[in-house]
Amino acid sequence: MMLSPALVYHPCYSQLELPDRHRYPIGKYQFLYQALRELGVPPSEFHQPVAVQASQLDNTHSPEYVRQLYCGELNAKAMRRIGFPWSRQLIERSLTSLGGTLLAAELAMKQGIALHLSGGYHHAFFAEGSGFCLFNDLVFAARSMQQQGVKRILIFDLDVHQGDGTALLLEDDPSIITCSVHCEKNFPYRKQQSDWDLSLPATIQDDDYLQQVEQALQCLLNWFQPELVIYDAGVDCHQQDELGHFQLSTAALLQRDLSVLSSCQQLQIPVAAVIGGGYQRDLAALTQLHLQLFKAAFLLQGSALASKIKT
Repeated sequence: MMLSPALVYHPCYSQLELPDRHRYPIGKYQFLYQALRELGVPPSEFHQPVAVQASQLDNTHSPEYVRQLYCGELNAKAMRRIGFPWSRQLIERSLTSLGGTLLAAELAMKQGIALHLSGGYHHAFFAEGSGFCLFNDLVFAARSMQQQGVKRILIFDLDVHQGDGTALLLEDDPSIITCSVHCEKNFPYRKQQSDWDLSLPATIQDDDYLQQVEQALQCLLNWFQPELVIYDAGVDCHQQDELGHFQLSTAALLQRDLSVLSSCQQLQIPVAAVIGGGYQRDLAALTQLHLQLFKAAFLLQGSALASKIKT
């Protein structure tokens, strides 16, 4: 019997001052938390992470890159590549989100499923950031879990953009398998080589997409037999996303998330999910898309909360 999914959140996720009309929907994390509270999830159900220390990132990033970023010494060109203006808020928020994905992985090992209301910063490389990503929380969490004794980990990335930073960081590590299912003609324009890449056309329809995802997942679970799955459930593949090119429906997002979570549950493989990308300026509409991941988990749990979330 599956335990209730663990939820991970920190208020600082949306506490970042950005310029007017900045492209990143920083308020979505608070919107998502509030939506779950309004559904009836009590505050006690949310686990609050703490920021990781900069010294802990040696397993993922260049110490000099981390130092420059932490101290605000990264050059202007490198910060433009990241896409955020530097601030102490930005650093603390990013380090806390790293701690959140790690906490989700730790809770997943205990409860079967854990859902992080942030995470998915898969464009961060060893010594540079990119695409709104400073530090790669997926790789950091995976390597940190290996230090705790988890040997084989699958990072299953369904964000519409390829997880290029994740792929390059782990290209020589056979103990952590990377899979990215993404739009072939979208950012990043220079793709890296994951262990398993599915570059799909923008014209793909719901059924074909779901079949491709299911086949990739089943193959990887049966072949690699991971002890933990870290799942990037990005919703920027939705038809209304402003930075994605796919035309997937909301129902397809729910079916996708159900497929991933139920497949792992059937094989008794813990799964830690992050919400990943989603770039609608309409935060209420965007929140409904991210809620599909939580609906999938509630459905597996048999919780009445699932019926309160629209699809």
